[in-house]
Amino acid sequence: MDALSGLLDGPRAHTPFLLRVVMESPWAIEVRDEAPLTVVVMVAGDTHITYDDGARFHADAGDVVILRGPDPYVFADAEGTDLTAVIHPDGVCRSEFGTTLPDHMSLGVRTWGNASPGTDGSAVMLIGTYVAAGEVSSRLLSALDRTIVVPGVHSPLADVLDAEMLRDAPGHETVVNRLLDLILITSLREWFDRPDAAAPRWYTAQSDPVVGHALRLIHNNIALPWSVAGLASAVGVSRAGLSRRFTDLVGDPPMTYVTDWRLSMAADLLADPARTLDSVAREVGYSGAFALSAAFKRSRGVSPREFRRSLSA
Repeated sequence: MDALSGLLDGPRAHTPFLLRVVMESPWAIEVRDEAPLTVVVMVAGDTHITYDDGARFHADAGDVVILRGPDPYVFADAEGTDLTAVIHPDGVCRSEFGTTLPDHMSLGVRTWGNASPGTDGSAVMLIGTYVAAGEVSSRLLSALDRTIVVPGVHSPLADVLDAEMLRDAPGHETVVNRLLDLILITSLREWFDRPDAAAPRWYTAQSDPVVGHALRLIHNNIALPWSVAGLASAVGVSRAGLSRRFTDLVGDPPMTYVTDWRLSMAADLLADPARTLDSVAREVGYSGAFALSAAFKRSRGVSPREFRRSLSA
């Protein structure tokens, strides 16, 4: 596992909401679901994206749009089109005036829109919404702009996802969720690798032969009792050399990064009420519940139990 794969494990642990949207002009959809992360694959047609503060974006067929919540935005065939529907935080689509939309906008398996049944309309979008943000994924979310349009990345993955969205077969949900993950990963790589992209330091550091190796060791073996000396030995450099190089490229010293990653993973695991503190502690590299509690409270200001209670609330 590398840093990007590890960060995506946060949202991937929660089943995303997927919908195939088929619209016929004129159309406009206001999204107020406050989702932390949304991926839109433009299968056909184009769309204008506008925010209340005046920010504007445009996406064509083949583009992938990645949106970081919680700000509301409007998808439309043209700027100024009257609203067709409003998507609320409860996932329910309503009219601009709050009334429930007619049943005819449900067009079949995971398909919705104002186009006539059996037609593709003027725009087809595959929309995947990660409705829960984990502690691990927060590092990824903080590295993203509010809206990213990745141009021209239409790939066989999008075609397979589009076809699978229309099926109702065994394993369907697992297939479409994993395809969405793959599209998100490949789109982020495409975006971060652009010369003009402000890629996060943890991403660019992965290409370094020493620090990238150290990052993979940390992410693949977080439960091991890591030390700077142990990491340095594993990657074949001196302790001082690794510490200096890691800090320069990642922005944090090695053990600060290890601790932050352990506590972020622990916070994600604590969301599962069936997990004991002791099992969470050992999975992320602490000797037991007491050691995890001390580190968690020192970093977060609350104990793991208090943090878990806040999640329940």
